[in-house]
Amino acid sequence: MTDIGEAGRSLRSGRTTSREFTEASLAAAAALDGDLAAFVVLDPDGALEAADAADEAIAAGRDLGPLMGVPVAIKDIVDAAGMPTRCGSPAYPATPAAADATLVRRLRRGGAVIVGKTTTHELACGVYSPPVSNPWDLSRIPGGSSGGSGAAVAAGIVPMAIGSDTGGSIRIPASLCGTVGLKATYGRVSRAGVAALAWSLDHLGPLTSTVEGCAASLEVLAGPDPLDPSASSRPVPQYSSGLDRGVDGLRIGVLGGAPLEPMQPDVAETFAASADLLGGQGAAMVGVEVAELEHGLAAEFGIVAPEAGAYHRELVRSRPDQIDPGIRTLLVAGLMLEPEHYFKALEARRAIAEALRRAFVRNRLDALITPTLPATAAPKDADDFRFGDSAEPVTLAYVRTTGPFNLSGLPALSVPAGFDRDGLPIGLQIAAGPFDEETALRVGACFEAAAGTRARRPPIHASG
Repeated sequence: MTDIGEAGRSLRSGRTTSREFTEASLAAAAALDGDLAAFVVLDPDGALEAADAADEAIAAGRDLGPLMGVPVAIKDIVDAAGMPTRCGSPAYPATPAAADATLVRRLRRGGAVIVGKTTTHELACGVYSPPVSNPWDLSRIPGGSSGGSGAAVAAGIVPMAIGSDTGGSIRIPASLCGTVGLKATYGRVSRAGVAALAWSLDHLGPLTSTVEGCAASLEVLAGPDPLDPSASSRPVPQYSSGLDRGVDGLRIGVLGGAPLEPMQPDVAETFAASADLLGGQGAAMVGVEVAELEHGLAAEFGIVAPEAGAYHRELVRSRPDQIDPGIRTLLVAGLMLEPEHYFKALEARRAIAEALRRAFVRNRLDALITPTLPATAAPKDADDFRFGDSAEPVTLAYVRTTGPFNLSGLPALSVPAGFDRDGLPIGLQIAAGPFDEETALRVGACFEAAAGTRARRPPIHASG
C-alpha cells in the first residue's frame, strides 16, 4: 500500500482508482492478519461502496480533500455506525454503534474509505495490545494501546489508521512498528463518540507511513466540535503546505536527564545521531533538562487511575470478571483513592506543564526532541526491561518518555529514526509549542528526508 500523498496523486491523475486501492487493502488484510491480528473487524461491503463513491467524485471533478479515496482504519474505541465498539474487551457488547464519532464523520465527509477497526489493548489501557504481533518480529509486541493501528500501517495494509493517546498510545506503537504517529495538541481533534480512558489526558490522532500523510490526515481530523467541549475553536492550518521548509534557523532543544535514563545503548546512539543530523540540516541544537519530568510517571498514573475508574465505574460493578485482572486492579484502585491524591497529581501536572513552557521560552525553542522510547519492542512475554544491572517494567519504561506531553497537552510527533542491532525500529519524538503542530511536522519532514528510513520495510508487509 502506497502512502497518502502518493495515493492522492495516483487517484487524481487517473493512474488508479479507489476501488483498486481498497481491494488491495482488503486483500492485504486477508493475507497478513492471520499473523498480525491487527484488525477486529473488516467491512468489505462498506469499504467498496465508499471507494466507488470516491471514484465517482473524482470523475466528476469534486475534490473532497487529501484522504479522498484512501483506505484507512480506525481503532476499536471509536464509534462507526454499523460496527460494534468493543474496546478490546468482552465486557463490551457486540451491538453495532448507532452513529459515527465526529472524527469518523469527518473521514467519511472527506471521502476516506474505512476498511475496518483495529485491535486495541483492552479499554485502551496498556502498551502490549494482545494478540497483535509486530510486523518486524512476530515474537515482539507492537506497542499500545493502538497496537493494531501501528501494525496495520507498518505492514502496508492501510496508509493511515486512527489511534488514541493517553500516555503515549499513538507514539509508542509508531516507534515500535516504525511508522509516523502524531499526538496533536490537547483539544485539536474531537473525542466525541470515542470511549475514554482518562478524559483530561486523552488525545486522538493518526498513525501513517509518512510525515506528509500525518499532516494531510490532521487537516481532515482537526477542528472545533460542539459535541466535545474540550475541542479547540482555533482555525485548522494547511499543515501540508510548510513541510518542505527545512529546519535552517530553527532552535531545537535536545532533552537530557529525566526522564530519559536508563536507555538501551542503541537507542542512545540513534538519538545522538538524530540530533547531529538535524544540526547538520541547519538547526541550532540546544541541550535542555527539565528536572520536573522526574515526577511525570507519578502524575500520569495519579490522573489515569481515578479518571479511568470513574469512567468505567459501572463496568467494574456489573462485569468485573470480564475485565483483565491487571486493568481491573487499576480501575478499582482509582475508585478507592482519596480525592486529595488526584488533586496532588493535577498539581504535579500543572508544574510539569509550566516547566516545559519555561524550557521553551528560556531557550527560545521552536521544538524539543527526545527518543520516543528508551527501548525497542519487547518480547511478548516480557514484563521488564533489563537496563544494565537494573530492571524496569515495560509499561513504565515506555510511558516515562511519552507521558510528559500528555500531561502538558503539547503536540508530539514520532518519526522513524533508525534500527537497533536486532533490526527493530527506533523512534525520534519531536514536540512543539501549543497548537504548533506545523513546526513539529516541519522538523519531522526534514528529518524523514535526511534520515532515509522510509526505504526499509518489515518482513511482514503487503506486496506492491
